[in-house]
Amino acid sequence: MSKTPLGRFVWHEVMTTDVEGAKKFYTEVVGWKAEPWGTDGSYTIWMSPTGPVGGCMALPAELAAGGSPPFWLTYIGTPNVDDTIARAKQLGGAVVKGPTDLPGAGRFAVMHDPVGAVFCLYTAAGPDQTNTGEARLGEFSWHDLGTTSVDGALAFYGSLVGWESVGEFDMGPDGLYRMFGLGGIPMGGVFPKPPHVPAPYWLPYAKVADVDLAAAKAVKAGGALVAPPMEVPGGDRITIITDPQGAMFALHAAAARPAA
Repeated sequence: MSKTPLGRFVWHEVMTTDVEGAKKFYTEVVGWKAEPWGTDGSYTIWMSPTGPVGGCMALPAELAAGGSPPFWLTYIGTPNVDDTIARAKQLGGAVVKGPTDLPGAGRFAVMHDPVGAVFCLYTAAGPDQTNTGEARLGEFSWHDLGTTSVDGALAFYGSLVGWESVGEFDMGPDGLYRMFGLGGIPMGGVFPKPPHVPAPYWLPYAKVADVDLAAAKAVKAGGALVAPPMEVPGGDRITIITDPQGAMFALHAAAARPAA
């Protein structure tokens, strides 16, 4: 049986209309190295200082033909993809792409939740290599879900992968931001989708040393700011950007912590 833990974020992938452009952009902004996956030059691995954290590939033709823009796809771990798919369908989710084996890597499926946010389920072929501690530079440190049903999303993912509510704060006219996690450790937040965004979506955050500097690099490299660098409760700083091809992405820097 796979040792992939249930409910942890295990991979992140950008599907883009310009792979070479995306490689140049994210290596400059986040500091990743772009390496080919094995002998398959069509798939790029994002390498952080601690190892692989995600990938990059061309937006599939069928998605492009359907009008899909470039986007980031978030993978949630499970010990058994097929069992979790069955549970997701019982809870109102639907299969976008059925279970598929990646030789030597694992098994995945693409789903959407009951209101349409797309995500992946993934079971690794080998031992779990998920970092369960604080995210290090270049790793993914937070995950937001903008949705049309905050209560419904928390119920769906809670039943599916075991996430629990771990806090909330009031965003004023933007609604209530409700955090989720495992074992009391926050992993992300759920909030009402902004009216101008056409569909519910997952938004991953990569950890950088300096959000303001990374945001400036993103704009210089052809990206755009969706939300300029700002401080969030607890003192951390974040920014939300779109890359030159239009995929939305976020950056996070931890606040300086007092010396022990």
